[in-house]
Amino acid sequence: MAIIRVSQLNKHFGPLHVLKDVSLSVEPQEVVCVIGRSGSGKSTLLRCINFLEQPTHGTIEVDGIQIEVAQHRLSKAQKEAIHQIRLCTGMVFQEFNLFPHLSVIENLIEAPVTVKGMPRDHAIAIAEKFLDKVGLMEKRDEYPARLSGGQKQRVAIARALTMEPKVMLFDEPTSALDPELIGEVLEVMKQLAREGTTMLVVTHEMSFASEVANRVVFMDEGQVVEESAPEQMFSAPRDQRTRQFLDRLLRTN
Repeated sequence: MAIIRVSQLNKHFGPLHVLKDVSLSVEPQEVVCVIGRSGSGKSTLLRCINFLEQPTHGTIEVDGIQIEVAQHRLSKAQKEAIHQIRLCTGMVFQEFNLFPHLSVIENLIEAPVTVKGMPRDHAIAIAEKFLDKVGLMEKRDEYPARLSGGQKQRVAIARALTMEPKVMLFDEPTSALDPELIGEVLEVMKQLAREGTTMLVVTHEMSFASEVANRVVFMDEGQVVEESAPEQMFSAPRDQRTRQFLDRLLRTN
């Protein structure tokens, strides 16, 4: 049974129709990578799944919690369901979004303590476990200003993991990094994939998608155009738009 299921999802920003009847599913322990041109709706899709953006119409289900959006105003029950979805989804953004006035460890425990009501000592123990996982235990008491971009993103991943989510959403997690720092973040993500973490990843890193993804989804102009195993997607895509996108990438690189 899919742990993420999106059905007939639409999103309008005023007259702009950004997502057009998007349907997508992710199985437990599966890594699904979403690729496509900038502006194709990839990031909006992720933000709709945990309701950072409210969909205009459609159905979203995460870990058995289903919300059908058919009107602008959400009911009290829907708002509670959104809260439950956010508790079981971890989100990693393009920009790291760390609190600059908090140390690394304080950044990690802020949500478990304030949102989950977790005892501080317990939150610290979990946070230290995930800091160690991303290789940054020695930065425990540093502030974000003293970290490199790659370190900040690894802290952001550890922060999301500290909430012990059922699924991880990654929105182009390496796009704000200098080229020499991308590898350290991708290596953490590869390790999570090896450990069976369920991941939905919007990425421009085709080598990562090829190596790690169970399935690759290509989006164009707000629609899912094609989805397949990475071997199929990168060696023999079926749709002309997918071929054009990948050919252009190969020429650029």
